[in-house]
Amino acid sequence: MAAEEQRAADDIVRAARSVFTRGLTHGRTGNISVRTAGGILVTPTGSSLGTVVAGDLSLIDDRGVHLSGPKPSKEAFLHAAVLRARPSAHAVVHTHSLYSAAVSCLSGLDTDNVLPPLTAYYAMRVGRLPLLPYHAPGDTGLRDLAEATAVRRHAMLLSNHGPVVAGTSLAEALDALEELEETAKLYFVLRGLPVNPLTDEQAAALAPSG
Repeated sequence: MAAEEQRAADDIVRAARSVFTRGLTHGRTGNISVRTAGGILVTPTGSSLGTVVAGDLSLIDDRGVHLSGPKPSKEAFLHAAVLRARPSAHAVVHTHSLYSAAVSCLSGLDTDNVLPPLTAYYAMRVGRLPLLPYHAPGDTGLRDLAEATAVRRHAMLLSNHGPVVAGTSLAEALDALEELEETAKLYFVLRGLPVNPLTDEQAAALAPSG
């Protein structure tokens, strides 16, 4: 493994442990990818982010074709699609975080913008959050829709599933993912109470570029 790929692999493993130990995903759910010069490193199919190691990672190309290593996650195509749409992004994180997944199961949501901007940091790190219609895990029918959505938004929520977040770095993607999960938690804590989210103008002033 080249030095750049080794660094990326080590970053993925550290992120995987952090996501798993903090309960942002569970069991054998969730996947992480990082773009390198040689392709996209992604966690393998059937793995737990709590135990995956660098030698387990798969390498795919920007079309999602498996190049080397163990069989990639069945959602590797989703990572490739998002990274194709966002040349400035270098990492994608997908989890089944409890509160984000719970929001994705609700009816009557605004599919263009699922969560209100309850905090400045949500407006800064996530911005608007589109909801994509349900597809079974691994259903490549989601590929084109995810790619088209990622052109304009770096974060999206999959119906009855969980969030997908891209970042210029893995750290940035993780920060946005965590902010999304905390805002989803606030959304449930405040449900039924009068709330005072940021105004459109306040949110726009803080919004990320996509």
